[in-house]
Amino acid sequence: MPEASEAPEAPDASDASETPRAPRRRGRTTLLIAAAAVLGVVAGTCTGFVVQANREPTALPPLSQPVVKQAEGEVEPLSAAQDRHVKVDGDLRKLLLKRPKGAREPKFAAGVDGWMDIAEYADLYEKPQNAFGNLATDEFRRAAVTDWLVGGTYSVEIVLTQFRQELGLTAADYTANEQGFAGDEDDTDSWEIPGTGDGWAYVHNRPDTKPGYLPLYSAEAMATRGDIAMTVWVYDTKPIPKKKIMDLAKRQMERL
Repeated sequence: MPEASEAPEAPDASDASETPRAPRRRGRTTLLIAAAAVLGVVAGTCTGFVVQANREPTALPPLSQPVVKQAEGEVEPLSAAQDRHVKVDGDLRKLLLKRPKGAREPKFAAGVDGWMDIAEYADLYEKPQNAFGNLATDEFRRAAVTDWLVGGTYSVEIVLTQFRQELGLTAADYTANEQGFAGDEDDTDSWEIPGTGDGWAYVHNRPDTKPGYLPLYSAEAMATRGDIAMTVWVYDTKPIPKKKIMDLAKRQMERL
């Protein structure tokens, strides 16, 4: 990032996107919900046994059942526009927001050719080894990334992280945990992102400060669409308005 005139040197926006973030927290909420679900099943089973023991035996239905005639003709397959899996299983980079006119690529762009593997993604965190293990457990599949600079201080980074989800809804769990961390930061405003179901945007009003550098403000947004977790980061040397992060988040979710 170019040096500001008669002001301390502003950090390179590429460095901003590499600002260490704390490891994603594995909150107790999921464990408590799981425990409650197990207790609910046990309690329901016991109640069922008691009720059934006091009932008269019920006659079984006849074994012979009417044969349902198979429908004729072929089912027309969904078009690419209707079948979401066709869209998200293709080139994930095509679903990212396009770099706006006048914006430029950072000197050190995130990822390689718009992709980040699990090691590169884990390196975004304060404790990469812990993050790597969490991502592997959560069935990380791939991540597509784009970033850009506007002017001398404003930068944006967007990541679409896709999970295999063979064992659970890990994309939604991932987003919820990231949101929990973002919301816990001091002096932070947050808003639901309309039309997303689980999307939230956060503006951190307290900047990161280092001697010799301009203050660095940040905002972020997270939401889930199917097996994809969307994350948007915005950095600037002046406070970031709600409208800016909300607009980016809503437009990116529309593309999913």
